[in-house]
Amino acid sequence: MMAVTGLLLTAIGALYCSAAWWLLRRWQELRPTPGVWRPAVSVLKPLCGAEEGLYECLHSFFRQSYPDLQLVFGVRDATDPALGVVAHLRREFPQRDVAVVIDGRLHGENPKASNLINMLPHARHPVLVISDSDVLVGDGYLDAIVQALSPPDVGSVTCLYRGRGRSGLWSRLAALFINDWYFPSVLMSHALGNDSFASGATIALRRETLQAIGGFQVICDHLADDWVLCDRVRALGLQTVLSRFVVQIEIGEETFTSHAVRELRWMRTIRTVAPLGYAFMVLSMPLPVALLGVLLAGGSDGTLVLGALTLATRTGIHLEQRRRMGQAASGYDLVLLPLRDALLLAMWIAGFLGRGIGWRGRRYRLRTGGSLSPMDG
Repeated sequence: MMAVTGLLLTAIGALYCSAAWWLLRRWQELRPTPGVWRPAVSVLKPLCGAEEGLYECLHSFFRQSYPDLQLVFGVRDATDPALGVVAHLRREFPQRDVAVVIDGRLHGENPKASNLINMLPHARHPVLVISDSDVLVGDGYLDAIVQALSPPDVGSVTCLYRGRGRSGLWSRLAALFINDWYFPSVLMSHALGNDSFASGATIALRRETLQAIGGFQVICDHLADDWVLCDRVRALGLQTVLSRFVVQIEIGEETFTSHAVRELRWMRTIRTVAPLGYAFMVLSMPLPVALLGVLLAGGSDGTLVLGALTLATRTGIHLEQRRRMGQAASGYDLVLLPLRDALLLAMWIAGFLGRGIGWRGRRYRLRTGGSLSPMDG
C-alpha cells in the first residue's frame, strides 16, 4: 500500500510540474499596439511610505504613452515620504495630469480601501485602473489593459506579475515564491477553467461597473480586496479577464520575520476565501510531494524516474522565468529552490493552524470570506 501511495504521489508531482512548465513555455506575453478604443483613464495609486524602488515604479506610469491619462495618488498623512517622490516626478513630467489626495479618513479595517474611497471623487475619467505602489510596468501597459476591457461582457481586467528581488536572501526567496510557484499555479488554475484570479498589481474596470457593485466600500473590511472586487464584478454576470501583459513587483530587502509574516498572511487569506482549493493546494508543490512519494515507496525505480522528471521540470520553470525576466532576474537563484519549496510547504501547513495575521503593524483575525477583525483593539 505504501509503495502504491508513493508511486501515486510522485506521479502527481511529475504531472503537475510538467504541465506547469509546458503552460509557462507556451504563455505568450502581449506586445500591445494602440487600439481603436482608447477611452480616458484614471490610474489610482494608493501610497504608504517611500518603499525601495518607489521612484522607478511610479516613473513607469508617468511615462506611459496614452492620450488622455490622469494619475491619482493618495496618502493618509501629509508627512508621508511618498509625497516627495510624487513631487519630484511632477517636476520631471510637468505635462502629466496628476491629482494628489491627502485624506486620513478611515472607512473600515483595510487602509488601502479607505485610501481608494477618499481618492475616487478626484478621479475624472470613465475607466479606472487600480495598481499597487510597488508595481513597475512596461511600454504599452495601458493600451493592453484597456483593450482587454473593451468587450461589453468584460467587467474587470487583471494581470500576472513577476517579482524582482534585491540582494538579500529573503528578498530573493520572495521573488522565487512569486515567479516559480505563484505565477505557474495561476496559469494551471486558469487552464482548468478557474477565472477567480485577481491581483492588486492591476485591476481595471469601468466607473459604472464599480458603482454597480457598491463602490470601494465593498472591500473596506477585507484583506483580499482584489479578489472581493472582481468577485463582485463576476456576480453581475460580467467576466474577469486575465490580460497577457505581465508587470513586475519590486521586492525590498526584508528579514526572516517580515518574510514569514507576509507569506503566512497570503496563505491564511487564500484559505479563508477558498478553503477547498487551499486544502488541495499542496498538489501545486511538486518537489515536496514527489520527495514524499519516493520515501514512501522506498526509492523504487518508478518513483525515482518520476522524481527525476519532477526535479527537471521544476528546474525548467525556474530557468524559463529567469530567461523571460532577463536582467531583472538578478538575485534569483537556482540553488535556493530546495529551501524555497520546503518553506512553501511549511507555510501551507502553518496556514491551517489559525486565522491570525500581522498586517501594517497590527494583528487581525481573518473571518470566512477574508474579512478582517482586529485582535489588538
